[in-house]
Amino acid sequence: MKSVPLKAASRLLNRRAGSKALRSDGRVPAVIYGRQVQSQNLEINAKEMEDLIHHSASENLLVDLAIKDDARPQRLALVQEIQHHPLTGKVLHVDFHEVAENEKVTILVPVETVGEAEGVKTEGGVLEHVMFKIKVRALPKDLPEQITVDVTHLKIGQAIHLGEIKAPQNCEIVGDKSISVIAIAAPRTEEEEAAEAAAAEVLPGDVEMIKEKKEEGEEGAAPAKGAEKVPGKPGAEKAPAKGAEKAVPGAAKAAPGAAKAGAPAAAEKKPAPAAEKKK
Repeated sequence: MKSVPLKAASRLLNRRAGSKALRSDGRVPAVIYGRQVQSQNLEINAKEMEDLIHHSASENLLVDLAIKDDARPQRLALVQEIQHHPLTGKVLHVDFHEVAENEKVTILVPVETVGEAEGVKTEGGVLEHVMFKIKVRALPKDLPEQITVDVTHLKIGQAIHLGEIKAPQNCEIVGDKSISVIAIAAPRTEEEEAAEAAAAEVLPGDVEMIKEKKEEGEEGAAPAKGAEKVPGKPGAEKAPAKGAEKAVPGAAKAAPGAAKAGAPAAAEKKPAPAAEKKK
C-alpha cells in the first residue's frame, strides 16, 4: 500500500463545541494513537481528507502525516476509522493508528469478485458474499487496499474458502481456512418464496382475536365504576344508582335516632297540644 501525504495540526479545542467550530471552518477533528505512543488530538482539512477517500479503492489508507509545530512532525499512520454524517456523508471524525515501517500490522481488507460465475450464468444460481472483508497481516507498505477473487468457475453448491484465496505478495491471510468466503446457492422455487411470503404476513384472525379481547376488557371494566348498566338506557342508570346510594345511608342513620328518642310516642303527643289550643 502506497502512503499518501496529508497535513495536520494539533487540536486545541477538544470539546463538542470546539468540534462544531472546526467543522464549520472546513476542518475535521481527528486523533492519532499507537501501541507505543500517547494519543494526540489533531485537526485536518476536510476537503483534503474527502479527496483521499474518493480516490482510494477502500477506506484502508496509509498516510504520511505532516503535523505542524509538533515535536515529531512526520508520522506514518493507517486510517483506522472514519465517521460520516448519516445524511450528508461528510467526514465528521478520523482515527489514525500510528505504525512503524518495519513492524507488521493486521487489518481488514475488502474482498471483490471478478467475472460471472458459471452457476449464476447458466444455472440461475445466486452469488452469496459470505465474508465481505478478511484479515491480512503484513508490513504497512505491503498491505493491499483490496483482494480480488475470480468466481467464473463456480457452480451451484460450490464455494471458495479462506484457505483457497491466494494472498498478495509478502502478505498473510489470517483466520480459519475452512470458512466460506463466496458461495453459489441454488435458486429458490416459487413454493419456497410463497411460503416465506405467507410466513411474513399477519393473519386477519389474529388481529380480530386481539380486538375482541380488548372489547371484552372494556365491557368488564365499566360495572366496577358504579351501578350495573341497563341496556339502551345509559342515562337512567346513573341517577337512580346515585340516589339509592345516598338514601340508604340516610335511612340507616334515622332509624337508630328514632329508636333512641322514642319516635312513635312523640308522634302521638304532638297532636294533643295543638287541639287544646284551638279550643
